[in-house]
Amino acid sequence: MALRLIQLKLSHFRSHQRTEAVFDGRPVVFVGANGAGKTNLIEAISLLSPGRGLRRAAPDDLIRQPQGIGWKITATITRGDTLHEVDTGALPGQPRSLRIDGKAAPQSALGRIVPMLWLTPAMDRLWIEAAEGRRRFLDRMVLAYFPDHAEAALAYEKAMRQRNRLLRDHVANGAWYGALEAQMAQSGAQLSANRRAVIARLAQASDPASAFPAADLTLLCDAPADESALAQALADSRRADMAAGRSLTGPHRADLGAIWRAKGMQAAQCSTGEQKALLLSLVLANARALSADTGTPPILLLDEVAAHLDAPRRAALFDELCALGAQAFLTGTELALFTDLGPRAHYFTLSDDGGFSHLAESLTS
Repeated sequence: MALRLIQLKLSHFRSHQRTEAVFDGRPVVFVGANGAGKTNLIEAISLLSPGRGLRRAAPDDLIRQPQGIGWKITATITRGDTLHEVDTGALPGQPRSLRIDGKAAPQSALGRIVPMLWLTPAMDRLWIEAAEGRRRFLDRMVLAYFPDHAEAALAYEKAMRQRNRLLRDHVANGAWYGALEAQMAQSGAQLSANRRAVIARLAQASDPASAFPAADLTLLCDAPADESALAQALADSRRADMAAGRSLTGPHRADLGAIWRAKGMQAAQCSTGEQKALLLSLVLANARALSADTGTPPILLLDEVAAHLDAPRRAALFDELCALGAQAFLTGTELALFTDLGPRAHYFTLSDDGGFSHLAESLTS
């Protein structure tokens, strides 16, 4: 069951005053100089999935300046024989709105329509920076498999914020804590179960023939995965948590561990190029697993990924993307980077004209 973004319209979104593109289902390549608006385009696409997009920007930060009138993204998406119209945007000072097929909808509804994964240059240091980034990377893969993962995360975070407020105010009412901890335990157990299930599935989906290294993943978390045990752990930690002013145990402190299987080497000890290859390996494994299990590979957003690969691995990436049948959106500063992709892709060039970004198809042989 193919998933395709077939039309995208942007209005006053970052550098794009008005941009419209129609896609034919092939992988898409955006080529242009730095600052031409390539990443802004795939950021707009990333907002067709739940969350704050690949840059995690606030709605006001997406508004084109100096006009400052608010932004809008309109997209036409097909999933199998079903067509969906998606409109999302925000006015200055307002939260992001979303309409699917003409009706207001929560962002979690996007997860059931558009599974999506991405890699950006900012993620190159993912394995050596704080756990938060790795946790977000893992949850993005989980969300493609379990669309209700976002709802569980929101429920957990809401209850945790309320519990943290009680802790900071040194409230001693055990009944209040118990109610919030029960909510955290229920949604937290679901988060952990989803994460563990996807890690196990990715291990099965690694391809020995792939040019990208297989990774052995582990979920690093000292919190119990069982709902009742997690509720008890939260209750037992109230004194320490009150001293810290925040919750010190739970799935919000989980981390993703990775080992380069063939070398037995921790990802953090690998070279920068090896770390990038591991990330690509996981994205491809997730796409293979989703395609095999649901018949629908996710949409893939790969920002400047070709520039950081040698020629053989770059060609191998293009071959794997085409074999997957996934609609991938790639960016680069030079068309030559995509020579091995050839006519298998749909090419666009972006140029910067006095602050306005224009989109035009570039024909290739």
